[in-house]
Amino acid sequence: MKYNIDRIIACAIEEVENANFAATQQFLEVYQIVRDNGVPVVSRVDTETDDDNATVYFPVQGEKFYFAVYLDTEPEISVRWTDTEDAYSVYFAIVSETLDSPMISAMTNLKPTKSWSKGDKSANGFQNFTKVIFEPNPEADEFDDKIEKLLDYLLTDKENIKRLVDNYGGYIQVSAMFHNGNTALGGVHLNKDIIRKLADLNLSIDFDLYAEGNLFKEEDGSWYE
Repeated sequence: MKYNIDRIIACAIEEVENANFAATQQFLEVYQIVRDNGVPVVSRVDTETDDDNATVYFPVQGEKFYFAVYLDTEPEISVRWTDTEDAYSVYFAIVSETLDSPMISAMTNLKPTKSWSKGDKSANGFQNFTKVIFEPNPEADEFDDKIEKLLDYLLTDKENIKRLVDNYGGYIQVSAMFHNGNTALGGVHLNKDIIRKLADLNLSIDFDLYAEGNLFKEEDGSWYE
């Protein structure tokens, strides 16, 4: 289906400006959307779904998580609900104290997103280990989509990735910044398909979980505790 991205963005911005939903009102009581010349900045419009819907992600001033506006696109473009969306970084990494990054990169047909070698200059002096990172989906997105896209990407070079895993300890790293608006942080879910793909690549997965943000006000004006 072909989406009218401009109309989707306009509808999402209208919700940010007018706060028609209670969840939007609650959010804007304690946060500000990042703006450029007074206009809300859009981080991403997600239309990668089989359903007739879209998600517009807005960056939040001083925070890593996003404000998300969820929209129906049929029979007409309209806001369905709003919420915060946690910020996730999901990537495949290899760490070594003996190999440099070009040597590791040459072992796969995939192109690293970021890398450094042991001995390279860093902000605090010099790197004491080599690290090569593959993150095909760094943009605003849900965890399920990020992990699926990463695994499908790695499977395009399956045998080389398995050798990196088996011989050099390659692994998946997840860093999650949850929104602590009402102390209910949520979590992540690994479905059977994801677990099968992890097993197929002999991959381990590590989680670093964080939370930040201002507490929401309850209906009586008090704060969540």
